[in-house]
Amino acid sequence: MIPYGRQDITQGDLDAVHDVLTSDFLTQGPKVPAFEAAVCAATGAAHGVAVNSATSALHIACLALGLGRGDLMWTSPITFVASANVGHLCGAEVDFVDIEPGSFNMCPEALEAKLERAGAAGRLPKVLIPVHMCGQPARMERIGALARRYGVRVVEDASHAIGARDGTGATGACRWSDITVFSFHPVKIVTTAEGGMAVTNDPTLAAAMERLRSHGVTRDPALMAHPDTGPWVYEQIELGLNYRMTELQAALGISQMQRLEAYVARRNALAERYDRLLADLPLSRPERGADMLSAFHLYVIQVDPSRRRAIFDHLRGAGIGVNVHYIPVHTQPYWRRHGFAPGDFPKAEAYYAGAISIPLFATMTEAQQDEVVSALRAIL
Repeated sequence: MIPYGRQDITQGDLDAVHDVLTSDFLTQGPKVPAFEAAVCAATGAAHGVAVNSATSALHIACLALGLGRGDLMWTSPITFVASANVGHLCGAEVDFVDIEPGSFNMCPEALEAKLERAGAAGRLPKVLIPVHMCGQPARMERIGALARRYGVRVVEDASHAIGARDGTGATGACRWSDITVFSFHPVKIVTTAEGGMAVTNDPTLAAAMERLRSHGVTRDPALMAHPDTGPWVYEQIELGLNYRMTELQAALGISQMQRLEAYVARRNALAERYDRLLADLPLSRPERGADMLSAFHLYVIQVDPSRRRAIFDHLRGAGIGVNVHYIPVHTQPYWRRHGFAPGDFPKAEAYYAGAISIPLFATMTEAQQDEVVSALRAIL
């Protein structure tokens, strides 16, 4: 079976993890800050806070921005459920903004119209989470400008997009957002097994997220109520969680980050080859802006919805590990119980009806890619 995505683990990665296993620190040592520095160097962000998953990073980002009961959070309906779930985990209400059919990302025009209506009704969101779907950057300059106009804080869900760029620079530089979140799951661009990171240019937000990932505890005398009672003293000053990343994960991440540019370049080369090989077939290929470099976490084709199941089953039967990313969040049973229904976000639902993610990963060979294309030709 050719998987839709997979990790690339080298001897250097294994050596890096082995070195940690024989060191003094398995957690809370020097590797986590070194990994944070590596991601900041690659993205241009000032501060990084590494955690055990991108979901955890989204959660502490929202908490640091003060999202809570009585607030409203908006995100895209085409994303993994975590992007929406963190709003409810903070006690906020959640709503969605429909997508652009070409990029699969949040539509700035739909966002503008929704913000105008919400402003008139006095129900503006506190936090907006646009998603860089498949690794393609959302139109953040436009989205960020709208958010600033209405006083909305922005968290970029760039779980798919480390190494991506738009016309203004690297994804993660937080030019148009307060915080950007990355994922390091095995099928993502670089991996720490499980893991995530929130990056920001705001030192106050960074310090808050550092506390929130570790129980809300501080040893900073400036923040403590009773700092002079002993050198051993720590104080819990807010409600936090244990979202820490281990030294083993960080060591793997440091090693992987050395190949970030090569991974993104290879994924783009494979995507361009797919573009050529699939050009004459009755399917839609992913679009991307002329001034944008996608990280190409996923290569999503769209086929005739009436044939999607037959095509999917044929490909799986031929040993092609296709998948579908994603079922619109608002159609999930949990979210239907909170008032959403099919038809609420028609562009997201139209995208989903014909979407199939075909294999794409940095170590994919052209022979494997030819096998995918051959199987598609056989059914189409």
